[in-house]
Amino acid sequence: MNGASREALAAARERLDALLDGTSADASQLADDLAAVTALLDREVSLRRVLTDPAQPGAAKAQLAGRLLDGRVGGEAVDLVSGMVRSRWSRARDLVDALEQLTNLAELIVAERDGTLEEVEDELFRFGRTVASSPELRAALGAKGSDESVRTAKARLVGRLLAGRAKPTTERLVTRLVTHPRGRSLDGGLEALSKLAAERRNRSVAVVTSAVPLSDEQKRRLGAALAKLYGREMHLNLDVDPSVLGGVSVRVGDEVINGTIAARLEEAARRLGG
Repeated sequence: MNGASREALAAARERLDALLDGTSADASQLADDLAAVTALLDREVSLRRVLTDPAQPGAAKAQLAGRLLDGRVGGEAVDLVSGMVRSRWSRARDLVDALEQLTNLAELIVAERDGTLEEVEDELFRFGRTVASSPELRAALGAKGSDESVRTAKARLVGRLLAGRAKPTTERLVTRLVTHPRGRSLDGGLEALSKLAAERRNRSVAVVTSAVPLSDEQKRRLGAALAKLYGREMHLNLDVDPSVLGGVSVRVGDEVINGTIAARLEEAARRLGG
């Protein structure tokens, strides 16, 4: 998001935190309600355009949102959405993206409250690696189609894969992602969820790939080095790939620090070829 939409999202996230911080509000129910609004506005293109029309007064748009949602979702969700449509959005689609992010944040706050946020973050990463290593699973979870039978089949598959093996928050996040991908790849969606969880813990994510598992001391030293380099605490998502031969590859966002033997061999071959 850029410009006005980024500011509107930041304001909405502050309102979500204020609503759920230190209150008895049901974060899980709020997530369900926001997910329902997200699905509604994702389907109804004309409605989201009306609710983000900069030519319309914010109060009028908030009243419209209230009339449409009252009785369909809880009062907290109505208040949040009404506040969001008062804001200015660069694109109508950004409103839906912001609502989806608030949905996921509400779920992560559930995990934060019960002390499982770090586990959820790790489970999201591990599930992503499981999907990446299985073309059949990726095809099944990424199957095209918006009818209810396709969504139900994918939700049941996630249930079989994660029920009893992952935290309920992880299962809900993954289920929403595969049943309502909104045009994203499964890999990209899982990575975005993992980053959002790390951000909630005031950390950045470093994806670390090595030929063999790192020792606890190696992980500690690498985490300290990355924290010093980037000026903030890092959460390490560790992956083992024997094809790198040796060394370590680190990816932080779009930046890659590649110290693997395989990468050095490829660079040497390019130079020789040149």
